[in-house]
Amino acid sequence: MSDTLITMIAILLAAILMFIFPLLSISERSDDISQLSVQTAVTEFVDNSRSIGKITMDNYDKLLATIQATGNSYDVEMEVKVLDENVGKKSAWIQGTVIGENVYYSVFTTQIIDTITKSPNGVYVMKEGDIFSVSIKNTNKTMSQTIRGVFYSIAGGDVYSIAAQHSGVVTANGSN
Repeated sequence: MSDTLITMIAILLAAILMFIFPLLSISERSDDISQLSVQTAVTEFVDNSRSIGKITMDNYDKLLATIQATGNSYDVEMEVKVLDENVGKKSAWIQGTVIGENVYYSVFTTQIIDTITKSPNGVYVMKEGDIFSVSIKNTNKTMSQTIRGVFYSIAGGDVYSIAAQHSGVVTANGSN
C-alpha cells in the first residue's frame, strides 16, 4: 500500500516537473516578449508625438494595433499636462516659462480622443513645454498569471503582468 502511494506521488511530481514548469517558463517568456513589444510601441508613440507636437489618429491606431498584436487586451491612459501661459492676472509676464511659476492643467484620454475624432484632420495639437505621458496595462489574465495563481495562490483583480509607460516634454509646436 505504501509503495503504491509513493509511486503515485512520484508520478504526480514527475508530471509537474515535466509539463507544468516548462509551460510556466514558456508562458512567462511570452509575457516578457509582450512587455518588450508594448514598451517599444509606447516609447515610439510618445516620442513621435512629442517631436511633432501632435497626437494623430493614425499614430494612435498604429499604437493600438501593435499592442493588440500581442494577443492581450490593454487599458491605454494618456495625459497631456498643458502649460498654462496665463499664470497670473496681476502681473504681465514677458515669457511664459518663468522658473517656479509654471502652471499645468491636465487633459486626459477621453478628452484627447474626443478632440481627435471631432478635429477635421484627426489631430490633438500640443505646444512646446507641454508634458505628454502614456500608461498601458493589460486587462486580461495571461497564461502565466493563471498558472502562477494556481501554484502560488496569487489573487487579486489589480494584478497585471504587462505594463508600460513613457512620458516627456513636447519639443515642437504642433500646428494644424
